[in-house]
Amino acid sequence: MVLGVALGALGAGCSTSGAPRQDTRCTLIPGGSAGPAGGAALKAETVADGLEVPWGIAFLPNGDMLVTERPGRVRLVHQGGLTPPILVLPVVQEGEGGLLGVAVDPKFAQNRYFYIYVTVRGPEGPENQIERYRLADDSASATRDKVLVTGIPANRFHNGGRLRFGPDEMLYAGTGDAQHPDLARDPKSLAGKLLRMTRDGEVPGDNPFRKSLVYLSGVRNVQAFAFAPGGEVIVADHGPSGEMGREGHDEITRARAGDDLGWPTYYGCEVALGVTAPSLVFDQATPPGGAVLYQGDAIREWKGSLLVATLGSQHLHRVTFDREDPRRVEHHEVYFQGEGPTGLGRLRDVVTGPEGAIYVTTSNCDGRGDCPRDGDKIYRITRWSPPPAPLPSPEG
Repeated sequence: MVLGVALGALGAGCSTSGAPRQDTRCTLIPGGSAGPAGGAALKAETVADGLEVPWGIAFLPNGDMLVTERPGRVRLVHQGGLTPPILVLPVVQEGEGGLLGVAVDPKFAQNRYFYIYVTVRGPEGPENQIERYRLADDSASATRDKVLVTGIPANRFHNGGRLRFGPDEMLYAGTGDAQHPDLARDPKSLAGKLLRMTRDGEVPGDNPFRKSLVYLSGVRNVQAFAFAPGGEVIVADHGPSGEMGREGHDEITRARAGDDLGWPTYYGCEVALGVTAPSLVFDQATPPGGAVLYQGDAIREWKGSLLVATLGSQHLHRVTFDREDPRRVEHHEVYFQGEGPTGLGRLRDVVTGPEGAIYVTTSNCDGRGDCPRDGDKIYRITRWSPPPAPLPSPEG
């Protein structure tokens, strides 16, 4: 078990000099709109409803889906139906805390392990932990196998919480600054970081900082990240909501091991020596809930696009990057905007299913949205095709 202190110095990643400047490769979207409406014809079909803040979803090898609900329940979607809870945990559900991210072990078929990010009552108050569970052979229950990481700072807001296994089969975890911005660039804190660990919670030998789980630093509240070819991680981070008189400016950044993304010292498209600038910044709040680099075939022209589920701005965002200079955004567009007949409301997570479709969870019942009678939902997004034209009537 790794305790909540990242040992070792972060080194040059936290050292900057010179006045900040505006990065010319960063695209700033002015207030008033998150972006243009998308042109692809899509449909969203309900996979499951009656959920309460489904925070994370992860597919099992047989196509079943694990779902975490923030109040502390783990559910299973089996053969199109939602099962009773397979696990109920005593979480600290205050504000944005509770049962958050979930990830399935790459070797699940052999060990039946899955991982959760959860807010619990620690010895000194609420803290976030990463824990490993084993799903029973009949998939009706689960038992805790190991606590991997303890002491990740928690607070009413900014808990991070997303878990993903990378292409390297290492477990990555996004954390928040726990409403203490200075922790984001503090090498002794796990707050405001992207962490990287083995499936047993140990520090990999090739992590950028010796004896430290820290992979990236200087982020505010990471619930969304995805893996790009060539070893980059694309991070979608929440911008400020009043700190230091700042608002909005949620950002998408392509980063590498050891990078410092600059929060709270740098803002928007600002960059300085030793700091990695964003590729895309939204002047209007566009808070990201989850992200995936789409590699499916259900919408072929989207392959290689970054998809970001957004909360307060209530849409699915698609981003493509310049092939010659991947740090530059080539195009971005908005789908399923708002709560109207074509909208889905607040979106929390987005993943690619085994058949190549896109799956999103809603977060309309988290106290900040309009909770419908049938609760939060999981949607399956595919291409929409018009119905075939009716055959002509026979003459006579």
